[in-house]
Amino acid sequence: MPAPTWIFDLDNTLHNADHGIFPHINLLMTRYIMEHLAVDEAEAHRLRQRYWLQYGATLKGLVQHHGIDPHHFLQQTHPCEHFAGMLRHEPYLESVLAKLPGRKILLSNGPQHYVEDLLLRLGISHHFSAHYGVERLDFTPKPDPAAFRKVLTREGLQARHCIMVEDSLPNLKTARALGMKTVWLTREPRRPCYVDARITSLRALLRLQLFPAKRLP
Repeated sequence: MPAPTWIFDLDNTLHNADHGIFPHINLLMTRYIMEHLAVDEAEAHRLRQRYWLQYGATLKGLVQHHGIDPHHFLQQTHPCEHFAGMLRHEPYLESVLAKLPGRKILLSNGPQHYVEDLLLRLGISHHFSAHYGVERLDFTPKPDPAAFRKVLTREGLQARHCIMVEDSLPNLKTARALGMKTVWLTREPRRPCYVDARITSLRALLRLQLFPAKRLP
């Protein structure tokens, strides 16, 4: 059995986006929708939530139903220069990634510039052999199976040799259906049947045994 390929989510997996970054992005998205769709704040908030729940990303709904330019939307709502002081992450993040055996890939629904900027600010970009923002997925967000298949195909990977590490259950459900092992980063006590391991800290990845041990001859 070769060393696994780890496929990591970014937001609320490698850093705590709920601390400050997500609230700021949500505010900018709401303002963008108000301005470009000429709706009030309540309607903008409703649309943002509706499309996020329906498609896994607000952007897809805005493009599909309102003809919004995806590149302009992503640039306006993810100004990375504002996020440096909001970053929060586990103090041993870099050492965990350094010790994990196997290749590592980043797969996010965020835009490419945001993914690459945050990885650099976190000091972990060099641990990943590939970074996938939503543009590199042809604007197809997780949990759509097509997003995962694009990564598997482009990177020459077999799903059964991959481990998906995520905070989002819908994304893990798709990954498991494709044949990946799945790790849910959460503080919830439950563990759905499509989750192979539930962890509360990334440090726990170093103790996981998700694949059968090799048999001795």
